[in-house]
Amino acid sequence: MKVFNKQVIRFIIVGCTNTLNYYIFYLLLSQLIGLNYLSAHIIATGIGIIGSFFLNTYFTYKTKPTLKKFLQFPLTYAVNFVVTTVGIYILVDLVGLNEIISPFLASMTAIPFTYILSKKILVTKSERIV
Repeated sequence: MKVFNKQVIRFIIVGCTNTLNYYIFYLLLSQLIGLNYLSAHIIATGIGIIGSFFLNTYFTYKTKPTLKKFLQFPLTYAVNFVVTTVGIYILVDLVGLNEIISPFLASMTAIPFTYILSKKILVTKSERIV
């Protein structure tokens, strides 16, 4: 199996798109509407989860979205949160890297974990190609 197959590339494209969408909604809610930054973050994250679910089912994995998959999908965000949080702590407090660069590097570390879990949730056994 190739490391960077088309599915992985589509997953990365969706991740970048979703990050941009999150940030746009965050700015709209916090700066234009005037919501508290935490409220804006929570709402933008919720919108991001929904958008990511549909982009990943239709574009990345080309599978049928179901309610079961939709309800399980936020687990990918939980895993991503844990991996990036631990990664940032290690990079900043133990390794001594810059606080600005560390979240980016930690996010790169989380991609394989998030990809594997999202594929497991979104692609049923009957839909698996590999």
